[in-house]
Amino acid sequence: MSIISIALTVYDLREQSVKLHHLVESHNSITVSVCEKKAGVQELESRFLVPGDLLILRGNKVQMPCDAILIDGSCVVDEGMLTGESIPVTKTPLPKMDSSVPWKTQSEADYKRHVLFCGTEVIQARGACSGTVKAVVLQTGFNTAKGDLVRSILYPKPMNFKLYRDAIRFLLCLVGTATIGMIYTLCVYVLSGEPPEEVVKKALDVITIAVPPALPAALTTGIIYAQRRLKKRGIFCISPQRINVCGQLNLVCFDKTGTLTRDGLDLWGVVPCDRSGFQEVHSFASGEALPWGPLSAAMASCHSLILLDGTIHGDPLDLKMFEATTWEMVVSGHDFHIKGAPACTMVVKPCKTASQVPVEGIAILHQFPFSSALQRMTVIVQEMGGDWLAFMKGAPERVASFCQPETVPTSFVSELQIYTTQGFRVIGLAYKKLEMDHHTTALMRDQVESDLIFLGLLILENRLKEETKPALEELISARIRTVMITGDNLQTAITVARKSGMVSESQKVILIEANETTESSSASVSWQLVEEKKHIAYRNQDNYINIREEVSDNSREGSYHFALSGKSFQVISQHFSSLLPKILINGTIFARMSPGQKSSLVEEFQKLDYFVGMCGDGANDCGALKMAHVGISLSEQEASVASPFTSKTPNIECVPHLIKEGRAALVTSFCMFKYMALYSMIQYVGVLLLYWETNSLSNYQFLFQDLAITTLIGVTMNLNGAYPKLVPFRPAGRLISPPLLLSVILNILLSLAMHIVGFILVQRQPWYSMGMHSTCTVQNETISKLTISPTAPDKIGSNGVFTSFENTTIWFLGTINCIIVALVFSKGKPFRQPTYTNYIFVLVLVIQLSVCLFILFADIPELYRRLDLLCTPVLWRVYIVVMLGSNFIVSLVVEEAIIENRALWMIIKRCFGYQSRSQYRIWQRALANDPSWPPINQTSFSDMPACGRGVSYSNPVFESNEEQL
Repeated sequence: MSIISIALTVYDLREQSVKLHHLVESHNSITVSVCEKKAGVQELESRFLVPGDLLILRGNKVQMPCDAILIDGSCVVDEGMLTGESIPVTKTPLPKMDSSVPWKTQSEADYKRHVLFCGTEVIQARGACSGTVKAVVLQTGFNTAKGDLVRSILYPKPMNFKLYRDAIRFLLCLVGTATIGMIYTLCVYVLSGEPPEEVVKKALDVITIAVPPALPAALTTGIIYAQRRLKKRGIFCISPQRINVCGQLNLVCFDKTGTLTRDGLDLWGVVPCDRSGFQEVHSFASGEALPWGPLSAAMASCHSLILLDGTIHGDPLDLKMFEATTWEMVVSGHDFHIKGAPACTMVVKPCKTASQVPVEGIAILHQFPFSSALQRMTVIVQEMGGDWLAFMKGAPERVASFCQPETVPTSFVSELQIYTTQGFRVIGLAYKKLEMDHHTTALMRDQVESDLIFLGLLILENRLKEETKPALEELISARIRTVMITGDNLQTAITVARKSGMVSESQKVILIEANETTESSSASVSWQLVEEKKHIAYRNQDNYINIREEVSDNSREGSYHFALSGKSFQVISQHFSSLLPKILINGTIFARMSPGQKSSLVEEFQKLDYFVGMCGDGANDCGALKMAHVGISLSEQEASVASPFTSKTPNIECVPHLIKEGRAALVTSFCMFKYMALYSMIQYVGVLLLYWETNSLSNYQFLFQDLAITTLIGVTMNLNGAYPKLVPFRPAGRLISPPLLLSVILNILLSLAMHIVGFILVQRQPWYSMGMHSTCTVQNETISKLTISPTAPDKIGSNGVFTSFENTTIWFLGTINCIIVALVFSKGKPFRQPTYTNYIFVLVLVIQLSVCLFILFADIPELYRRLDLLCTPVLWRVYIVVMLGSNFIVSLVVEEAIIENRALWMIIKRCFGYQSRSQYRIWQRALANDPSWPPINQTSFSDMPACGRGVSYSNPVFESNEEQL
C-alpha cells in the first residue's frame, strides 16, 4: 500500500493546544486540503481522527492520541505505557517517502521504530530540514497499541485450566444426582396421594439441595483472601482467577537485566585497541580520565541522550558511559551552526577542567537509533570546525562484523570471552571518517555502517541482586524449572546462570548454534560443550586468563543444559522443528532474544504442557508476560497492567511467594469443592430419607444448616495462609482425580450409612411408639396429642412440616456431620498452614459444635418448638454422639491414611504402570532411553534424513489470540 492514499486532515499538536490549519501539500501526487478548526488537547479524541490524517508535532511532552507513522523529523518518546521501559526511545522517519513499497517492509529491521504509538509521550520533537515533525495517522481507538492493551485487560486470553472444566463436570454430576432425587420424590409423593402442588414443590426442593447455590461464592471467597495476602506482600493482581493457576506452575522464565541482575550498570573499564591488538585495561575506578582520541569521542557522542529542562535523560548505559567522559551536553544556538544541520543541534563539549582536548565540542548531526533486532546504533557527528565522523556502538560481535578485518584484533573472540564469562556487559565501539558532500540525512544507513575501524570494548558490570540466588534455589529445590530469556550476550547469560545457581557447578552447558540456509549449504545446527574458564589476578589488574579444562568424553553422565541464541532458536523453529521439543526439555539459557522470540518461546513451552510463568521488569517482556499462564511484572510502569501480576518489590522473591499462595488457593478450592459436595449430599440424603415418610426438614432447620453452619464455614475455612516452604511436588490440578473422587465418595457413603443407621434404629426404639418417654423432661405436646401411630403424625403449624423422631435424629446427624466434614477436609501441610493456625475457623467450629450439643442435650421447650424438634431420651442423644464420633474417626483415618498418603498413591501408580501423559514427560522418557542424546561436537544439516521437519508436535488445547499491529 502507498503511505498516503487518501485526502489528509492536518492537525497541529502543540504542548498546550491543538489547532487545525488550512494547508495544501503534496504527498505522492495527492493534494492535502482542509478547513480551519480549533480544538484543545483534551478535546482532540480519537473519534476526530481517521487513518491518513497528517499530524504536525511541535513542542515537548505531547501525548499521542493515535498510532501514527513518522514521515518527517525525529522524536524522543517515552513508551513506558506500552513497554514498561522508562528509557526514552528515538523514533526516526520512514527512509523512502517516494516509494510505493509497503511501509512495513521499508525498514530493514523493526518497523516499530517509525511508529508513534497511542498513549505514549513525545518528550521532544526534532524537526528536520522543514523544521517540523510530521506523522500520518495509522490507527485510532481500540485498533491502536493502547487500545489493544485496554482490550487485553478487559478481555484477557481465556485460560483453559482443567480445574474450571472439571468444575462444570462436577456440577453436571450434581444435577444428575438431583434428577434421580426428583424421580424418587415424584414416585413417593404421588403414591402417597399428595396434592400436585406439594409434589412439584418437594421435587424442586431436591434441586436446590443437591446443587449448592453458594458454591461459586465460596470459591470466590478463597481467591479474595489469597489476593489480599498477596497485596500485603506488595504483589498486585488484576486477574484473580489466575491465582489458582499459580499453584500449577512447573516452569518459570526470567528476564536477566533488571530481573535477575541489578538495574544499574557500573562502568568497570574500557579495553582500547590498535592495529597491534588490545591494550591494557583503563579502569575508571582510578579516577583518571580516558586520554583524548576516537575512543573517548565515541563514548561522548555515540548515544541517544537528550537534554530536557537542563537534565540529561536516556538509557542508563548511555548515561554511565557519557558521565565517565566528564563532558557536558548543550544545545547549539545562534553562535554555532553547521551547514545542513538543524538549527537546534545537540552538542557535547569537554568540561572546563578538561585538558589536552584539541576540539571545542562535537555536534551530533544524525542518529540511527539502537534497535534490539539490529543490536547496534550509529551516529553521524562533526567536530567543531573539523572532520565528519561516524561512530557505532552495540553488541561486540555485530560491531566487529562492520569493521575492516585488519582493524579487529586476532584475539577478539578470546578477549571477549574473558569478560563475558565473568558476567560483564560488553559493548563494542567503532568509527570512521566521512567525506561529506551532501546532507547528513541523505546518507543511507548501509553507507555509513561499512569499513569501520574497531576502537575497543566497553566493560560494564551488572551484578546479581541479593535476592536472586536464594529465590532460584528455592524454586529448583521444589523441582520447578527455571529458564533465562535475555537479550544480552550468550556467554554473559551462561555466566549469570552459573552464578545464580540456575546451572549448578556439576552440570554441563551445551551450546547450540544454528545457521540459516546459504547458497552453498543447507541450514545446520551444531552442538558444542561449553568450556569452563577460571580467572586469576594479574599485575593488580582484573585481567582474566583462560584455563582450558579437560572434558571427559562421557559427557552424558550427570545433567546438562542447552544454551542458544535467538537466531539459533529461529533457525531451529523453521528448519529443525522435530528437534525443538527435545531442545526445550533441557533448554535453560536463551540469549539475544527479541521480544517476539520471547513470546514464541513461552508459547512453545506451553505446547509441551508446561504451566509457564514469566517474570520480567517490563522492558521488551510485555508480549511474553501476556502469553504466559502467569505473567509477573517487576515494573510499576503503566505497562504492568498487561501482566496479571505486578510486584512492588523489584526482585524475584515474589515468584516463590506467588507459587505458595497459588498452591494454597488451589488446595483451598479443592477443600471447598469437597465440603460443598458433602454438605449438599448430607442434606440430600437426609431429606430423601425423610421423604420416605413423607416428611421433611422445616424452614428453620434448613436455615440453621445453611446460614449458621455452612455459610460461616465457607467464609472462614479459606483463611489458612500458605505454607512457608515449597515442597517438591504440586497439588492435584484436577477435580476429576482418583484421590479426590475417592475422598468424596467414601465420605458420602459414610454419611449415607450413618443416616440410614440412625433412621432405622430410631424406629426400633421402645419409646418410638409411646406418646411420651418417662425420662424426658420436656412434654412432647405433639406426640401426646397423637391419636394414631407416630409413623403417620398429623401436620402441625402453617408450614405443613412434620415433626417426628426421624426428623430430629436426621437433623442432628446432618448438622453436626457438616461440622465434622469441615474439620476433616480443612487441609494444612504441605501446601497450607496447619488448621490450628486458622484461629477464626477453629473458633467458629468450636462455637458451632457447642451450640449443636447444647441444643441436643438442653431441654428447652420453646427452642425445640421453634426448630420443630422432639425431645428424645438422653441415652438416644448419646447414641447420636457415638454415631457422629465413629463417623469422624473413620473419616479422619481414611483421609489421612489413604487420601493424603502420597507414598501409597505412588505405589499404586507403579503397580498399574501409570505414566504422565503430559508432552514434556513423554519427551523426557524418550530422551532418557536415547543413547545418542545429547549430541556433542556434532553438526547436523536440514537436508539430512534424520534432521528434517519430521513429526512435529502440537497442543490443540492451547490457542493464541494475540493480535499484531
